[in-house]
Amino acid sequence: MIVGFLTVVFVVVAFLLIFVILIQSGKGGGLAGIAGGSMNSLFGGQGSAPLLVKATTILATAFMLIALVLGMLTRGSLDQTTIMQKERERRMSSPARTLPEVAAPADNTPAPTE
Repeated sequence: MIVGFLTVVFVVVAFLLIFVILIQSGKGGGLAGIAGGSMNSLFGGQGSAPLLVKATTILATAFMLIALVLGMLTRGSLDQTTIMQKERERRMSSPARTLPEVAAPADNTPAPTE
């Protein structure tokens, strides 16, 4: 139950992190360059840089912590035996298959002549 919830939160944080990174303006302008001057008016006079840097830091930290927690929670739940080991155990535990017994031929055959 908790693993499923954390997985959903992990995916949401991952998508938010991708979005926040993409809208940051870098050397190429990023997706923030598409909006032009509207980003400055939306995020204040200094632009979006301080808010997006904080959001990136928070989301990256959450992403790493949730990944660690999910790793620790699911570490013991995975079956460590391989398919080959399972097949070997199945064959060793099942009784040996025997061929049906065939009646011996009658001794009515003539002896070979030379």
